[in-house]
Amino acid sequence: MAGDDVHYYEPRNGHGLRHDPFSAIVGPRPIGWISSRSAEGRANLAPYSFFNAFNYRPPIIGFASVGWKDTVANIRDTGEFVWNLATRPMAARMNLTSAAVTQDEFALAGLAQAPARLVGAPRVRASPVNFECRLTQLFPLRDKEGAELESWMILGEVVAVHIDRAMLVDGVYDTARAHPILRAGGLGRYAGITEDAMFDMNRPAGDEDAAAMVRALDAAPDA
Repeated sequence: MAGDDVHYYEPRNGHGLRHDPFSAIVGPRPIGWISSRSAEGRANLAPYSFFNAFNYRPPIIGFASVGWKDTVANIRDTGEFVWNLATRPMAARMNLTSAAVTQDEFALAGLAQAPARLVGAPRVRASPVNFECRLTQLFPLRDKEGAELESWMILGEVVAVHIDRAMLVDGVYDTARAHPILRAGGLGRYAGITEDAMFDMNRPAGDEDAAAMVRALDAAPDA
């Protein structure tokens, strides 16, 4: 790509666009819809767009909070939280829980709670998947000079999983069947996963398999 066709910027000097493109480029991203409970017993529910999975065994998920929020304080104090899958039918209610309000987000969004089995934080009853988690790490992010930022990373081990059986096909979880939504950046962009957006692509098993894939790509350069 020719240099004149590239918008180049250094983040420390600003991006020069109408809206910061960073979160739109690194996306769409899974939504960390996190429920927690304060040490005093008050439930909290909030979505986080910097979220993902980081390990298989034990399963570990994590999210970053830009600013110290009630969710972070609750998890620090109790060592527990629940991740709830956000889906297209629940998108508007999920969005309501992002409001900075003093009232119970479950009540505000009209969402029923369900008890967890191993942790004290509640689950979103209508969500087709819930991960009960115990805190493993909570720390501030740092910049390249090592200075602490006003952003916190929370990692938790998944100790219990709830899956709506309707999401299972012959013992395999069907990602598209739940119609999950993802954050796509911009002023309020989201993406949805549907069956027609899915495709299969197996990882090369070794040198021979990789060589065969290269030959196939060379034979079809537009693929």
